[in-house]
Amino acid sequence: MLRFLVRRLLWMAVTLAAISFVTFVVIKLPPGDYTSTVIANAEARGQDIPDSQIAELKRHYGLDKPFLVQYLTWISGVVLHGDLGQSFAWNQSVASLIGNRVLLSMVLSIASLLFVWAIAFPIGIYSALRQYSPGDYVASFLGFIGMAVPEFMLALVMMYVGFRYFGQSVGGLFSPEYADAAWNLGKLLDLVSHLWIPIVVVGVAGTAGLIRITRANLLDELHKPYVATARAKGLPEWKLLLKYPVRMSLSPFFSTVGWLLPGLISGETIVSVVMSLPTSGPLLLGAVKSQDMYLVGSFVLILSTLTVIGTMLSDLALAWWDPRIRARFQKG
Repeated sequence: MLRFLVRRLLWMAVTLAAISFVTFVVIKLPPGDYTSTVIANAEARGQDIPDSQIAELKRHYGLDKPFLVQYLTWISGVVLHGDLGQSFAWNQSVASLIGNRVLLSMVLSIASLLFVWAIAFPIGIYSALRQYSPGDYVASFLGFIGMAVPEFMLALVMMYVGFRYFGQSVGGLFSPEYADAAWNLGKLLDLVSHLWIPIVVVGVAGTAGLIRITRANLLDELHKPYVATARAKGLPEWKLLLKYPVRMSLSPFFSTVGWLLPGLISGETIVSVVMSLPTSGPLLLGAVKSQDMYLVGSFVLILSTLTVIGTMLSDLALAWWDPRIRARFQKG
């Protein structure tokens, strides 16, 4: 396991270095830069920006320097000083800008993941144990519907239901009177009252997919020889199911742990835009549209770092849970 960890850490460093460079290349591929966005916005207002002012903007943001100089300046600040750079559009540090959104993204991601786990695993286990029963057909039908319905459409429906039948303000995570208020018990309760709609919207597709995976894995385990052997030895049915096949079928529970870390930052961008959620997704989308390269690059770098860390944690959790995977690591 120690060799595995050392090898993964080395590959993580190489992977993140490659991702940071490729991300910077992709950001610079479209014609123009952030000053092009500034010029377009000024022209839309009927204003003209002198060439001297454009040149000053390029110098101020460092856009007049060669590509490699821009990249090395940014990545050296990240590695040596933990400085993610300055956002062009927001005129403030990227770290403080992202930090303001992380808390709400984290709450939404964790709540959605717990919602998925709490619903998907019991239904998946029931469907496998009652294969081809009416309950199995209903669960399968609802699972296919959940996977097929676009999240933005479900968001619109849930917003209508919340407004029409529950009298909640549509969009956002807070009522208007709490939007800019300091944190207190009232604001926390208001957040909880608004949170159920995005949790359901974000969690439906994941729940449907995880139900199918859990059902398929458990059905595969139930027909293996060790189950028949344990049943022939007289092991109680409930004990047999929980100790062996159900345990082996819950591997998706641990493999999805790796999704949690990047989900804390990214959330569901389309759902957040449709529902006007003050999370990180809309901020990233706006940064891409305005070519705010340090903000975009920092987002992608953070998401990549959390993804590779989350993947490693998932592998370790799977090795702890499933002795077959642990044996494979030890052989490697």
